Amino acid sequence: MIDQKKLIEQITNYSKTVKLDSEKETRLFRNCLVDTIEHTVTVEKDGSVFVATGDIPAMWLRDSTFQVLPYLEISEKIPELKEFVAGVIKKQLFYVQIDPYSNAFNQSESGAHWTEDASNIPIPDWVWERKFEVDSLCAPIHLAYELYKTGYTAHLTDEFYKVAGIIVDTFIKEQHHEKSDYFFNRTDCPPSDTLTHDGKGSPVSYTGMIWSGFRPSDDACKYGYLIPANMYAVVILNELKDMLGQYDQAAELLDKVQNLVLEIQKGIDDYGIVEKDGKKIFAYEVDGLGNYNLMDDANVPSLLSATFLGYCDVEDDVYLNTRKFILSSDNPYYYSGKVFSGIGSAHTPERYVWPISKCMEGLTSNDVDAIKADIKLVSQIDDDTMQCHEGVNVDDVSQYTREWFSWANMTFCQLVFHYLRLTYKI
Repeated sequence: MIDQKKLIEQITNYSKTVKLDSEKETRLFRNCLVDTIEHTVTVEKDGSVFVATGDIPAMWLRDSTFQVLPYLEISEKIPELKEFVAGVIKKQLFYVQIDPYSNAFNQSESGAHWTEDASNIPIPDWVWERKFEVDSLCAPIHLAYELYKTGYTAHLTDEFYKVAGIIVDTFIKEQHHEKSDYFFNRTDCPPSDTLTHDGKGSPVSYTGMIWSGFRPSDDACKYGYLIPANMYAVVILNELKDMLGQYDQAAELLDKVQNLVLEIQKGIDDYGIVEKDGKKIFAYEVDGLGNYNLMDDANVPSLLSATFLGYCDVEDDVYLNTRKFILSSDNPYYYSGKVFSGIGSAHTPERYVWPISKCMEGLTSNDVDAIKADIKLVSQIDDDTMQCHEGVNVDDVSQYTREWFSWANMTFCQLVFHYLRLTYKI
């Protein structure tokens, strides 16, 4: 059984061995690394682990993956962390079986919801919110693979492969969204919080890619094929292929996965790469009908995060062209202010940049000086709260959204581990 108290003590002790360039950077890292396991985690009697997102009492499949992923960086020093991460995966698998179209879930069958969606399909009592986001189904597979890479395999159970099959079948179904029964109709809300066309979203044509209703920001997609999410799907499907070697009944699922990877990749190549100023870049969203959206959002998966997730190399020409575009004023969500600059989101006010995106700038770079600068900046925009916020005003860091946002905290820790690997070869 997972001993949470012991893990907190071990992680606290480890954190004290890390010293960064300034006292503030060091204190922020130490606080963030311990905060998630101490304050967002509940170990259940069955060994599964519930991970709240922070100031919202629900578990997001995506957020929880990135909240605990950095702990695998120190799992050789603290081997009990592998069982802990396996417990998180166990909870994620349970949730996906309840409803693969939901993005966030309750700790118990409480019936609590973000809001009542009057025209929507009835929401199970376990579900906090039923927004279909491709990345939500990618995240558990990705976390399982990262754990598998450590040499741990106890989580690769028959249930894991059963749920992997549910995820793959859902992806295949949403390649033809016109045949899907999923819709999302929310009333009395901003346009970004519901889908158009009676909840089915804007029209799309078949591309081979997977349709997504919402972005990782939980905002509605403008066009139904979200390129970063489909990049992430390619990554995790290839990871799943590797893990299928541990499964005796892999043949049928493997065939589906191999075909799906080819179809999605062709869709990205044919529809997701466009020209801007004579150079090829990745679009953020497309519809297969000739329309595309050029931008990037702070939330992961993003175009910026493509190399961090493992979709392409940091020297890939299209990625470099895209990176230059999204880290400039040409990106409608790139903001520059009196204090700092970076990528924000439609999910937060204008001129608010997300620390997650600043960390991702460093996580997609091997320039140690640039990474050090990102660590220093993030440590300076917390308004002395010792927390990485959701979004921070580029002109006044005392203005921010969500004081307690565990995903941002742990992405900062991920960045520190990246820096330590490059600097000290740990």
